Amino acid sequence: MKIRAKLEIGKVALVTGGSSGIGKAIACALAKRGMDVWLVAQRKELLESARMEVEIYRQNPSQTIATVSADVANLEQVQMAVEKVSEKSGSPDLLVNSAGVAHPGYVQDLDISIFNWMMEVNYFGTVYVTKEVLRGMMKRGSGYIVNISSMVGIISIIGYTAYGASKFAIKGFSDALRQEMKLNGIGVSLVLPSDTDTPQLEYENKIKPPETKALGSMTGSMTADEVAKVTLSGIERGRYMIIPGLEGKIYYHLNGLLGLGINPILDYLIADAVKKKNKSRSKEA
Repeated sequence: MKIRAKLEIGKVALVTGGSSGIGKAIACALAKRGMDVWLVAQRKELLESARMEVEIYRQNPSQTIATVSADVANLEQVQMAVEKVSEKSGSPDLLVNSAGVAHPGYVQDLDISIFNWMMEVNYFGTVYVTKEVLRGMMKRGSGYIVNISSMVGIISIIGYTAYGASKFAIKGFSDALRQEMKLNGIGVSLVLPSDTDTPQLEYENKIKPPETKALGSMTGSMTADEVAKVTLSGIERGRYMIIPGLEGKIYYHLNGLLGLGINPILDYLIADAVKKKNKSRSKEA
């Protein structure tokens, strides 16, 4: 039996990475449903700006739209943030783990600190917040957890040795978490967005290797609002794997059908990107 998320008035949502991008878009959509929404992110100035945007979608005066500044990679800060939310609004009914960072580059050029950073924020940040919120959910015997991974967490590509590994880790964590939580009446969904038009993508595009950029351009990008809409629709239906966008679905199913057989396809696409890069450089010379 599927466990479905109940997105309704009186329910409490905690959204990490809520100050921008997909997290903020989901927070706005939840506020529109009448839910109490708590945004968690590190930068206070961005949090306040995001809170004001989410406020626009408030449905009633009693709704709580609030923020907590915390670094999800810091367990002590996470514990304090979840404690504050629980004291003010009660234990969250919905957790959306959207906080994440990305820094693409060739493996030989990436400092080892980048690999550590990706795992600390993307993976351990997800684990820390989930563990803390689960205390209340398990005591109550209900709740829903949404983990935002990436298509790169299924099919990693050139330029994403650090980022891809951290997103694969989220999938591994979520796969086992879904099985365990079903026994406790708690639902879990894993969201696998492709490129999404956010400040994060804008940052990535400035430093992506040309091959990475070429592969990304083949699938296009979605808006954060589109990803939020698909995500909420999926969790209301109790779907575990949520893949926004047609291109993402195609690549996911190709990977499942072909397994390692998808590698020659990726190799061909990368080789084509290299040819275009070299051709462009020769013209500039």
